[in-house]
Amino acid sequence: MADAGPTGPRHEPTGEPSARAETPALARHLRREPRVFRALRAHGFRWLQVADAAAVFLAAVSITLVRFGAAWPTYPVPHYVVGFAVATVVTVTCYYFAGLYERDLRVGSRPFLPQVASATVVAMLVNALIALLSGRYLLPRASLLALTVVATVVVTANRALVRLAEPMFGRRPHVALAGGPADLARARDQLGRADPRTVVAGEIDTERDGPSGIARLASGTGATHVLLVSAGLTHRISSEIDALDRAGIRVLKRIDAEEALVGLREIREIGGMPFVLLRTRALPRSRAQLKRLLELLVLLVVTPLVVPVIAITALYVRAVAGRPVLFRQERTGRGGVPFPMLKFRTMRIDAEEGLGPVIAAENDPRVLRGCQWLRDTRLDELPNLWNVLRGQMSIVGPRPERPDLVAENEALIPGYRRRHEIPPGITGLAQIHGSYHTDPSFKIGYDLQYLVNWSPVLDLEIALRTLWVVIARRV
Repeated sequence: MADAGPTGPRHEPTGEPSARAETPALARHLRREPRVFRALRAHGFRWLQVADAAAVFLAAVSITLVRFGAAWPTYPVPHYVVGFAVATVVTVTCYYFAGLYERDLRVGSRPFLPQVASATVVAMLVNALIALLSGRYLLPRASLLALTVVATVVVTANRALVRLAEPMFGRRPHVALAGGPADLARARDQLGRADPRTVVAGEIDTERDGPSGIARLASGTGATHVLLVSAGLTHRISSEIDALDRAGIRVLKRIDAEEALVGLREIREIGGMPFVLLRTRALPRSRAQLKRLLELLVLLVVTPLVVPVIAITALYVRAVAGRPVLFRQERTGRGGVPFPMLKFRTMRIDAEEGLGPVIAAENDPRVLRGCQWLRDTRLDELPNLWNVLRGQMSIVGPRPERPDLVAENEALIPGYRRRHEIPPGITGLAQIHGSYHTDPSFKIGYDLQYLVNWSPVLDLEIALRTLWVVIARRV
């Protein structure tokens, strides 16, 4: 064991290459990869998608051959081939939005079967809906049920085969261990006995050296992952986790009894030890893209209903409040980037003169006569839909705040910046549970809960509860 000094990390030479989880053979392979494939990978393409598509298509063909032999019923063979291809594309698309092609950790293991099974069921329901709307089945109905089972098995098997083949391509995970001496010794021993494919690239005794050297240790040893094996380290290296993630180094924390009470869902087993990934982004890219796609579909559906309401409201504001009808105000958007948010004007033109940015009070005297009901019913926020169309806002998300207030809250509230992972929303979890005057330190809890637990069903629930909140307050 080598010691880097009283303030530096200690690590053992492993004889392994220090390139970031890539042996020289793998590095040469990646350099030979055509530029177009490198560009596709940067935008979410994975060869595993091709393998899954081939597996699903061949499964559909095999099921049909087993059932009918060479004489396929009802339709000519080309019809089935096209139907199988469409069903395959739909299925792999559902897999993508389910997060099955997010960057894998390549360390430890996690159960893929439940995730694959639920995504496959959704895919087959979509395929059935396409058949219902088009009047022509993509494949026979009984075959669709059989494909649900077979596709789940073969797609899960693809992931097992990839995991088995990774060492052949030099993809051995290199981990840096961080924690107290007793925990380091136990983790090192456990990894050596239960997970020989994982290389311990280095260690840091956080009781002796402190946690500040973790990032330096990881970069200096070529580690691909940092495993926090002792309790109480997460908040002490929060500023380093983002830097490690940008460098391609993932950070995982061993789960102890206290954290188990929280009810963690995605637990990864590494060398017989339970770990959870510390995410720098609560909402993976695939799910953020699904959220955006669903919101565009909602806009497409509601536009014929909403446009007349917007026109009538605009005429009302013009008659009651005069010009300008629209009110533009800078708000903080995704990634902390400001954008001009549009609303119908309900206050005096000089409402903030001499006051600066302030939160509207209940029965605010600056609100124009005849316009309070627009604020109560949220009709003044209908122009926000233009911001949603441009991608500056979401239908559901954290409340859009003024840059001045955001800067103040970021300085006072730890983790406040994370609410900007997605565009702000017209409505949201904090909006339906709180009010304008709810303390931001309470609102951030709702915002982060929404990010971690996002699903289309949650968005639908929030939208319906928003309608109830509007009606109840109006009454």
